[in-house]
Amino acid sequence: MTRYRAGQAVLWAAAMAVLQPLATGIAAGARAGGDPALPISGTSVPELASYDRIIQNLMQKWHLPGGSVAVVRDGRLILARGYGWAAAEERQRVQPDSLFRIASLSKSLTAAAILKLVEDGKLRLHDRAFLLLKDLAPSGAAHADRRLDQITVLHLLQHSGGWDRDQSFDPMFRSREIARTMGVPTPPGAAVIVRYMMDKPLQFAPGTRCVYSNFGYCVLGRIIEKTTGQRYEDFVRSHILRPAGITCMGIGHSLLAERAPKEVRYYGFPGIGLARSVFASGPAKVPWPYGGWYIEAMDAHGGWIASAVDMARFITAVDARGHRPQILRPPSLQQMIARPAPPQSVGSDNWYGMGWQVRPADGDANWWHSGSLDGTSTLMVRAYNGLTWVVLFNSRPKNSDAFGGELDSAMWRAAGAVKTWPAHDLWQQFGGCPPGR
Repeated sequence: MTRYRAGQAVLWAAAMAVLQPLATGIAAGARAGGDPALPISGTSVPELASYDRIIQNLMQKWHLPGGSVAVVRDGRLILARGYGWAAAEERQRVQPDSLFRIASLSKSLTAAAILKLVEDGKLRLHDRAFLLLKDLAPSGAAHADRRLDQITVLHLLQHSGGWDRDQSFDPMFRSREIARTMGVPTPPGAAVIVRYMMDKPLQFAPGTRCVYSNFGYCVLGRIIEKTTGQRYEDFVRSHILRPAGITCMGIGHSLLAERAPKEVRYYGFPGIGLARSVFASGPAKVPWPYGGWYIEAMDAHGGWIASAVDMARFITAVDARGHRPQILRPPSLQQMIARPAPPQSVGSDNWYGMGWQVRPADGDANWWHSGSLDGTSTLMVRAYNGLTWVVLFNSRPKNSDAFGGELDSAMWRAAGAVKTWPAHDLWQQFGGCPPGR
């Protein structure tokens, strides 16, 4: 393993040597009006050619090596495509069921798991989060901020626990510092990070603001483990994913050596450079997606790997439309997308519910979530008009905010260009799991 880590920088340099000419060739082809230099896999659907065209153009503009899309209409999987390279060095193509790190789309899975525990009477939304986790508190230590005991499960779900990373920091990306402070090997696991944060001050009173918090969802993962006696991953797989017919998803691994079967490789944007490794062994400098942070500790807020098809399966199992057996009961779904109580989201036309951003539309609502990590860009949308889409990429552009806005607009534009929707259903093409999953 150590020898493999030592070779990561060399492998990364080789990858960039392949990707840079690819990006140049793709862009040149687009300027000349020729065919895109990206391979495509999956069933071609002429009625949905707008998706192929628009996604390829987007990848060309932003120099994205590989991507995958799944589109569902009225419960039917009507498009499942892979674009570009899963591993550019080997000319390995992305397939429709290739696995990607999904980053913050993971939060929707965690929220569904919490609501399932509430349905089963094992947890209440107004339970005090850190009283549930009192066993994690350092022995004899008092909280630096007494408001910590006021934080509820609901606050964590709605990003209103009291942490503001812009005013302080995001502990999920401070592995070495936390390990050193807590006297444990680096990188530390999620439970150690929670213990570390128990004596750190909050930035606002719980429930008074909505400020996006990876750490809040990390705490929810530990509450799931404490409540069930199971590992977070095991509970979500058995109680959320398996009932939805999903068997291939799991928590990802930080190191390229531990890449799962059918998982893509991840690439930084040109010029990103190397990161200081969070691992004690191996090279001091590594590619950002492979040791710049520790994805295993991000399980409940950003750690899952999945295919676009399986994430579409998950959405259709919680979308309240009933085309597939629903994982959650109607009252839970209503809670999941409800507007938080004031003073949160006052004056806004959209809000963060429980694991989803929500905006009312035409008597229904759009639900969505995006995800972003070094080497990863993701988006999933459950639209008011019967459509659902998931799109995953194995790189994150330098200007990720601008890219995210353009991706969202592009997917709506692709749908708007469709004249006739196909009647087929492709779900049966995707089942089972490769060895090792």
